[in-house]
Amino acid sequence: MVLPGPGQGRSQAPQISGVPQHVAIIMDGNGRWANERGLPRTEGHRQGEIALMDTIAGAVEIGVKHLTVYAFSTENWRRSPQEVRFLMGYSRDVIRCRATELNEWGVRINWWGRRPRLWKSVINELEAAHELTADNTALDFNMAVNYGGRAEITDAVNQVAHEVEAGRLTAGHISEGAFAKRLYAPGAPDVDLLIRTGGEQRISNFLLWQCAYAEFSFNPLPWPEYNREALWDDILAFTGRERRFGGAVDKVQP
Repeated sequence: MVLPGPGQGRSQAPQISGVPQHVAIIMDGNGRWANERGLPRTEGHRQGEIALMDTIAGAVEIGVKHLTVYAFSTENWRRSPQEVRFLMGYSRDVIRCRATELNEWGVRINWWGRRPRLWKSVINELEAAHELTADNTALDFNMAVNYGGRAEITDAVNQVAHEVEAGRLTAGHISEGAFAKRLYAPGAPDVDLLIRTGGEQRISNFLLWQCAYAEFSFNPLPWPEYNREALWDDILAFTGRERRFGGAVDKVQP
């Protein structure tokens, strides 16, 4: 199924200033959406593919430069073996089928996560998609697969410890910047806007370091009902917020 690309949707992206550079999305509500309709949870994930592609198109259209989605967490292995098998196979097939389409949109595909336990076939498709799209500049689309915020920080700590042991770093002189270079994607900017669909209000171990000063949007729509217009609404609300990053201005004149 070919979906409308950037500029081909039902409506045009609003012309606004202050668009967030990096948007992260927790795509929640697939299973509940399906169960409420008497369908198996897997059907919610299938419908979620359409929502994802429309949202990517909307991100390109409005000018977002980095979009990171939580596709499969390190905790998702606790789900039933049947659902895990479906999600692994489905993730692999979606990447394979959609990489060419995203390449035509100018999207670069990246993968953030751990290799252990992840199916080799999924890794192969992620790496092939990255190679295919490596020169694109319209949007960096980051798929967090077998990802956990604590796992990422733990892996970075271990890397720092090894480099201290090898004499490449000095204990007691490790800055935030030096630590951030050991994260999965050291070149990516911090998250400006974190969106979670489905109505839940938590971040579920997602991008803990990168979300230090992110604005949050807890959208009640289940992920299968999310689309580019919903993304634009969340971005429009974001532009109306005052971000002070720990600073403050006293507006009361003495």
